[in-house]
Amino acid sequence: MDFGGQAQDQIYDLWLCSFPGWSNNARCRLAQAFGGARSAYFASSKEWEGILSLGQAESLRNFTNQWRLEEEYEKMKAQGIRLITETMQEYPGRLRDIPDAPYALFVKGSLPDENMPAVAIVGARECSPYGAYVAEKLGEVLGRRGVEVISGMARGIDSISQQAAINAGGRSCAVLGSGVDVCYPARNRELYERLVGNGSVVSEYPLKTPARPQNFPPRNRIVSGLADVVVVVEAREKSGTLITVDMALDQGKEVYVVPGRITDRLSDGCNRLIRQGAGVLLEPEEFLEEFWEIQGRRKNCDAPKEARKEKNSVLTRGERSKCSGGRCETEQAFWEKNAVKKLTPEQAAVYGTLEICPQTADRLRERLPDRYREASITTQLMLLCMEGLAEQVSPGCFCLRKR
Repeated sequence: MDFGGQAQDQIYDLWLCSFPGWSNNARCRLAQAFGGARSAYFASSKEWEGILSLGQAESLRNFTNQWRLEEEYEKMKAQGIRLITETMQEYPGRLRDIPDAPYALFVKGSLPDENMPAVAIVGARECSPYGAYVAEKLGEVLGRRGVEVISGMARGIDSISQQAAINAGGRSCAVLGSGVDVCYPARNRELYERLVGNGSVVSEYPLKTPARPQNFPPRNRIVSGLADVVVVVEAREKSGTLITVDMALDQGKEVYVVPGRITDRLSDGCNRLIRQGAGVLLEPEEFLEEFWEIQGRRKNCDAPKEARKEKNSVLTRGERSKCSGGRCETEQAFWEKNAVKKLTPEQAAVYGTLEICPQTADRLRERLPDRYREASITTQLMLLCMEGLAEQVSPGCFCLRKR
């Protein structure tokens, strides 16, 4: 069978993306080492061993010997599934710059339009009637106003908001923790089919991959990555939903939260996020009015540091000691010195990158010493906020606490 142009490369990308049990980083590393999946496919086991461990190279060789390039590619096409790699123009621009950007996405339907706004709605699977009502109303308003809803098609908040968006004539994209050909949960089959026709279903996992618990935290970075803003409707204090929030903040995204009763355990996570500085969503239409302002603030926050300093006449850390926002210089220095003494090395390293000018977590990470870059910078920033040394001026942007 003759495969030309892009399809010729795709059959090799499919091979690389179908090897089970590999992380996204492992696929990227192998493709980059050989200049693409096609060259990696034709490399010898000895060459693979220069990139992979002996066990990995042996497993990949056994898998490759049984893999049927053209047959598997035709089977994928027959199911209406496309493979979009990061080298293709169709690859979502919103994902290109996020940490650990996926090497490729399996897609059914049409990916979110880069020129249209998108909001991720996440929350509890076992939601309350209150949470279900808010998710439905929010999904309906966004769908009616042309804002695409991004979520995970899980039961509860995810599927309710996505169903409502489609019912209102809008579009929605589901990011799965399984293969894109696996409908999970199975009872959402009707929603799955509607998403394919009115949006998309996407996954970075190989076809036929079952929904495993370990698959969901990594997929959350794609949920937040595809959206301009993340909205949390209901979440317990230790909810998996908060992983999506952490990833959104690491990506410099705005986070909004629907408040709940202080006696409701399903709202503990939401109320704590509000206390830490997340935006508050009280009414869908009002949120939409703020949405466009958020985009402008994000552009300003992402501008080069030098330009922001010139525009806003921002004080540097050295200059800060001369102007302490109401406290005398001696009192400010004394308080700060004692507070900093209590910080862990990780917190102190993150604190050392802060300035009065708001910065995203990603920009702060770039300025950290190598030994601290793997630490969860968002967690450290939140702890600094609790200590009164930092503040979150808008979701995703942090600066020194003004005193």
